Amino acid sequence: MKKIKYGLLVGLSVPVLLLAACGTQQGKIEEVHVVDKNNESVSAQVFAPHEEINQEPVPLEMDRDGTDVYVKMTSQITDIELDDGYMYKAWTFNGEAPGPVVVVNEGDTIHFTLDNMDPAVPHSMDFHAVHTAPDKGFANVMPNEEGTFVYQASSPGVFMYHCGTDPVLTHIANGMHGVIIVKPTDGYPTDDEVDKEFVIIQNEWYKYNDLDDMTHNDPSQVVFSAKALEKGQVNTNGTVGALIDTPLEAKVGDKIRFYLNNVGPNEVSSFHVIGTILEDVYIDGHPHNHLKGMQTVGLPASGGAVVEFVVKEPGTYKFVTHQFDHVEKGAVGKIIVTE
Repeated sequence: MKKIKYGLLVGLSVPVLLLAACGTQQGKIEEVHVVDKNNESVSAQVFAPHEEINQEPVPLEMDRDGTDVYVKMTSQITDIELDDGYMYKAWTFNGEAPGPVVVVNEGDTIHFTLDNMDPAVPHSMDFHAVHTAPDKGFANVMPNEEGTFVYQASSPGVFMYHCGTDPVLTHIANGMHGVIIVKPTDGYPTDDEVDKEFVIIQNEWYKYNDLDDMTHNDPSQVVFSAKALEKGQVNTNGTVGALIDTPLEAKVGDKIRFYLNNVGPNEVSSFHVIGTILEDVYIDGHPHNHLKGMQTVGLPASGGAVVEFVVKEPGTYKFVTHQFDHVEKGAVGKIIVTE
């Protein structure tokens, strides 16, 4: 495998391949038939090199040396069952959609390596949590190559990451998105009150690899997922019913913190937990953006927040986007609260 290093802190310049449309420079596009959620045969455009590929998920690699954090991720093609019987040949980071959560500290220097396992399509990484010249820091990594990039996480918050290769909409909507959390140096004012923490992501899906549908039409699925902050936590893909079939768990009286992000790519989220009040909210996860006593938090595409609430009675607490057409498409999860 060819390895390329992009050392942003030392000022190396590299060219960027801008694709007019995915498929124009990546080999023949095959028209294949897949089965949708209604068990109906539909046509889908799959790049010929992708047709027989289903790459197994790869664990996130992270190592720390002081304030230097070394992160290695993959871009790959992995089949994901979005709904019962509905398989989607997702473009992913590490075989997950959304990809694994990345957690660093404010002030850390991130040494990021992308291993592009996709045999046909260039991919890249756009971290919303960093300052960098996009043509260098978010440069494309060609198929079967690796690229390494260096930047500092200087601002705390809950940020989206995604593939930044043109057309960006195709890459995000096909599954290349996730969350990076930058923990504030001095923490949040409510840290001592929090009993449980979860990462919750909203995303939507469209017709497979169909840029026209992604651009002009409503999503076919809108979904929530949870990403594990530590071993043993719930970790799901963005599939219909993921957090109904595998609910979160808490105890009566727990103060729960959600690191929340709407990765879109197109729709707004109106996040709401039924049966409680969002007592403390930090917009985009920044400690200075502290709001109190909210019923609903509006998240634009890519928007993040830290939301905290108390569950005071045993029962089932659902969380939704309060755009209920999206709830009907799958945007609902639940917390089982016991004594």
